[in-house]
Amino acid sequence: MFELTRKNTNHPVGCYNPFRGMDEFEKNFFGFPFGSFFDNRELAEFKTDVTDEGDSYMLEADLPGFDKKDINLSIDGDSLTVTAERHSKSEDKDEKGKVIRMERSYGSFARSFDISGIDSDGIKAKYEDGVLKLTLPKKHPAVPEARKLEIE
Repeated sequence: MFELTRKNTNHPVGCYNPFRGMDEFEKNFFGFPFGSFFDNRELAEFKTDVTDEGDSYMLEADLPGFDKKDINLSIDGDSLTVTAERHSKSEDKDEKGKVIRMERSYGSFARSFDISGIDSDGIKAKYEDGVLKLTLPKKHPAVPEARKLEIE
């Protein structure tokens, strides 16, 4: 039976933060108004909605701020992986030191889904207004053929 489920939890690739616990302590104890410069949990994952459209499923993923060229879809066996990468503009530093806080996250984000009940050759993808829409056609179950048995 097909279940469109998340295969792994989301996290920015390569963004392990050994200081997260200390940052949380600092924010809670001192009430630091700008929070942590390492805290990027708000964009640590992208959210998806899956709806049953009868003969297909519609998967919609919120990916605001990404360029279409930075979103990749790959299929490996019965696994569909959506990867998106947002590039940092940190090289363009403010010459007058006006930047107080940078909250927008940069990095790679990925989610994998089980597509064992999907006709992977018929998957269609569309990206507009920050939403990736995937049409995932259901596999039609093979109906056993009726046959007559000969008696020996």
